[in-house]
Amino acid sequence: MEQTLRVIDSLIGRGIFKAYAIGGGIAATYYIEPILTYDLDIFFVPAKAGIDVLAPIYAYAEKAGYAAQGEMILIEGIPVQFIPVYNDLIREAVDNAATLRYRDTEAKVVTAEYLAAIALQTGRPKDRERVARILEAAVVDRTALSRILKTHGLEEKFKRFEEEGRDR
Repeated sequence: MEQTLRVIDSLIGRGIFKAYAIGGGIAATYYIEPILTYDLDIFFVPAKAGIDVLAPIYAYAEKAGYAAQGEMILIEGIPVQFIPVYNDLIREAVDNAATLRYRDTEAKVVTAEYLAAIALQTGRPKDRERVARILEAAVVDRTALSRILKTHGLEEKFKRFEEEGRDR
């Protein structure tokens, strides 16, 4: 994983993207008990606008000897999915990512508040479970989460989520 993170961080210096943050299940493990996840999700801000913002990543990977496996690239043995920022919430999550350590390597990681908001917005059963686990772990700044939910129109969705949780 450490080698993988170094390669990902080097993509900024190579001008492939401006910023990144780890999201999804791997990011969640920084805040809650480990969960089963297959890949490393990397939200990124492309360095250049265009239709195919993934092309420079795949070109770099091929040149560096990293194999593409469907929508993933196998980097130092870790399947990595690069996800361009696709809405304002994801962009804000990348812009406000925490710098955390994995062994001797620093990595940008989506904060617990943004992870919860993104999972809530996505709304799949596994995402709803992630929201519940993040909230149960008490690692969320509720004031920051409220601000994020309000900014991105997720207050009602969160209210329904909490009501459904009480009904179980």
